[in-house]
Amino acid sequence: MFEQFKTRAEGVSAEVHRFATNAEALDFLVKFLRAEDVADQPGQYGVFADCPFLAAVDWRQLEAVAGLWFEVTRERAAGAKVGISQMDWALADTGTLVQDATAIDKRLVSTLPTIHVALIATSGLRPDMPAWLGDARPDSAGYLAMITGPSRTADIERVLTIGVHGPERLVIVFVDQLGGTN
Repeated sequence: MFEQFKTRAEGVSAEVHRFATNAEALDFLVKFLRAEDVADQPGQYGVFADCPFLAAVDWRQLEAVAGLWFEVTRERAAGAKVGISQMDWALADTGTLVQDATAIDKRLVSTLPTIHVALIATSGLRPDMPAWLGDARPDSAGYLAMITGPSRTADIERVLTIGVHGPERLVIVFVDQLGGTN
């Protein structure tokens, strides 16, 4: 299923990575944030929504990245270059991520920054929406978000524009250790 997801997600311009351990994913994130020049100034912030991944890693590496904030506000997210949040599921047949985004910080970091980094436990991968609906409880979520690739829109003349209504880049990071492998 992972290969199918990757093919579909990359087909809509997402970047997909997979790591066996939390430590490998953390190392990738720190290098990614540094490569993107995350800094303590507007337009360069990084914002990280609270999630299970943070409880599973050594924060010291992340705290060493100047400009990476764990207290998410609307203003900080609007001034951020990179937003990081954890997704709950991934649908292989469409390359779609699904998140219970009832918590406002998850919505802010996935919609306002220029780049959205989406963490996902590989065990959250499902073949399709019917399989996801069998596991999910959409009736108990206040806000479900479904994300397929970076933000895109087209005007009446069919001119495609990326990043107008959300991030212009989507980086998906699967982590096997967060919940097993499929």
